Amino acid sequence: MLGRDDVILDVAPAYVTDAILKKKQVDRYDDREIIKTNLINSYDELMSFVRKHLPDKFYLDDDVNISLRNIIARELIANTLIHREFSSDFTAKFVIENHRIYTENASRASGVGMITPENAEPNPKNPLIASFFRVIGLADQLGSGVRNLFKYSKLYTGNNPVINDGDVFRAEIEYDNLETDYSKGTTQSTQSATQSTQSETEKKIIAVLRENPHASAKQISEIISESKDNVKYYLSKLKDKKIIRHEGNNRSGKWIIIE
Repeated sequence: MLGRDDVILDVAPAYVTDAILKKKQVDRYDDREIIKTNLINSYDELMSFVRKHLPDKFYLDDDVNISLRNIIARELIANTLIHREFSSDFTAKFVIENHRIYTENASRASGVGMITPENAEPNPKNPLIASFFRVIGLADQLGSGVRNLFKYSKLYTGNNPVINDGDVFRAEIEYDNLETDYSKGTTQSTQSATQSTQSETEKKIIAVLRENPHASAKQISEIISESKDNVKYYLSKLKDKKIIRHEGNNRSGKWIIIE
């Protein structure tokens, strides 16, 4: 994975990272880069994609100006490159939308569920690659990535990340608005006065359930063009927020939207 592109294609033909910007054309995309090169060049290309499409924010940490955007992007990118399951044909994604950033990649999970700083366990999926990235300074010691994401995401967006591991590893950071003040050369993060508690995907799922309370995760995924695993994740998230509940069994039950 660190060699020539033709060797990588021969060894791991499904290896690809799809970098997507979806802000104006949400049904398609505004910008897209399909990255198939070695891990080091992939890291550089993904960081360039982030710098092109996400504003930075002025922040002093012990009187030192640091880039919150770059720290968050570094953790997200390093994780999706180091810890993915390279033999899977699942396309890894780095997606920037109007109100969220998220990554997805195939994973060999040692545990399934939400990851927080309290329950995160150092467990490299590809230890040789992880060690190499630490040596060249593109990753820190095991376990620090989750702590960094929680610390700096809160400062950059006002929200904590949502990290979920399983056959597909997903990390998501929601935000209301990131605006750049070019006159001062800094970026300000502004919270909407009526902050939404629902992501765009959650809103789409609720809209489907209003029309068809008996819809299955598979049917919802086909309607909103999301993976079935993602739909299950968001259904669980909506239930935890007490926005929806399920009545009956899995085959004949229905979803109730709690007003």
